[in-house]
Amino acid sequence: MSGAPAVARATASTAEPGPIDAAVALTPTLRASVRRRRIWFGFAALLVLGAVVLFVVQGAVSGGGPRLGADNPAPTGARALIEVLGDHGVTVTDARSYDAALEGARGGATVVIYDEYGLLGDDRLARLAVVANRLVVVEPGFGALEAIAPGVRHAGAATGALDDVDCAVPTAQRAASLSDGQRLLAVDDEALDAGWVGCFRDGEFGHAVVFGDAEGGSEIAVVAATTPFENGRIAEHGNAALAIGLAGASHDLVWYLPGPGDADADAAPTLADLTPGWVSPVLVLAIMVVIAAGVWQGRRFGPLVAENLPVHIPAGETSEGRARLYARNTARTHALDQLRIGAIQRIASALRLPRTAHVDDVASAAAAATRREPAAVRRILADDAPTGDRDLVRLAAELTTLEDQVRATLAPATSHPEAGDDTAGRRP
Repeated sequence: MSGAPAVARATASTAEPGPIDAAVALTPTLRASVRRRRIWFGFAALLVLGAVVLFVVQGAVSGGGPRLGADNPAPTGARALIEVLGDHGVTVTDARSYDAALEGARGGATVVIYDEYGLLGDDRLARLAVVANRLVVVEPGFGALEAIAPGVRHAGAATGALDDVDCAVPTAQRAASLSDGQRLLAVDDEALDAGWVGCFRDGEFGHAVVFGDAEGGSEIAVVAATTPFENGRIAEHGNAALAIGLAGASHDLVWYLPGPGDADADAAPTLADLTPGWVSPVLVLAIMVVIAAGVWQGRRFGPLVAENLPVHIPAGETSEGRARLYARNTARTHALDQLRIGAIQRIASALRLPRTAHVDDVASAAAAATRREPAAVRRILADDAPTGDRDLVRLAAELTTLEDQVRATLAPATSHPEAGDDTAGRRP
């Protein structure tokens, strides 16, 4: 029986008589549920607010267009340069595919390529360098440098503005200096022997721009950073002069930013190529450690161990539980056997018989003590079988009567108080 009904009855019994109040709803209301979970709603609101702020900031920075996009007016776009070139009579083509850029290169246009995500394959880039008369590669990756300018490699970032031209290239001479935020390229002896020239030196670290010729005679300019072309930095130092000199070398310009459609599926690196070499051994080691920890700390199934349960169950509850099971299964004989076993043990103990005494010996001793027929006592203790509930109750009552009679015959005689001898019949 649960505690709630008991409390309700106690309250009802002690309360004064009066009008019955309306039942109070125990189901929590919407306001209570919201109040209980307000901390989680607060966290969710903070996450949503942070996501909105992040999107707004990213939109403000990128301006909704790609980096160095021809129509991107954001600080990282290149719309200012494109408009200036258009005002000076340069026809600008915003190429959206490799085929369009290759077609423009074949027509004699200068090609400016900025592959931000390294989508263009090295073979395609090398082919474009051979076909184009003038190719400007902005912030190339390692593979692109190997494809178009062997011997030229990355050398970190510049320490500040660069005003040491250190080359005789007319475009670099007109620019005279570059703003800070430049990246550097190192030209080794092999590249120098092949005719590559570095401009805008930053001490002994490297150059911001490298000029050279491809195998087919094409002019190639490699600019290590996007800074000279960006809207927000093009007006600083000689950035504009360098960007206009490189992109406006001919009447036609192809502005090419490779997209996902230009990626070569066959040449694209696989997951195994992109995975560092140490990942596989570490994964194997981690799996072995997990298996070893499971074997070490896992459950070991062995033989069953008998333990004393730390629970005390009253004997009365046990008897009632067994009685219900017997009644449910109509096991009258089994129930009577349990009653007879208990009665025989108690009668034998009262008659000072050993625990191993046979039921016939117990029946004979009980018959002698109660002056009954041995056959009648044995019938009660062992022979009669119940055919129904009535017989079960009758035999159980006879067992109780027999046990009481045995104990009564063994009880000491008690004299009347008026006899004057109050000690007669008492055990010493």
